Amino acid sequence: MSTDTDRVLAPFLDESGRIRSMPARAGKRRLLLEHVVCAFEPGVRLTEREVDAVLRAFYEHDWVSLRRYLIDTGLMAREDGVYWRTGGYVDV
Repeated sequence: MSTDTDRVLAPFLDESGRIRSMPARAGKRRLLLEHVVCAFEPGVRLTEREVDAVLRAFYEHDWVSLRRYLIDTGLMAREDGVYWRTGGYVDV
């Protein structure tokens, strides 16, 4: 993450990178979701249970909403119970 992104996300993340609260503003929420989606390898197919396990590590209180946000923003896709990353930044 860039320094600017770190500064924007700092109020929403604890020291270990877990989500404290979901940003109300769409732009900040998008930055947070892009941070979260980096935990998934692009193109790798996962079951809902596997996705939930990763998301719980970020936001134990409401990983279901977190999963929905990722789908709704197009950062992840879902079909027949299978999920995969479709967006976000990729480190090269």
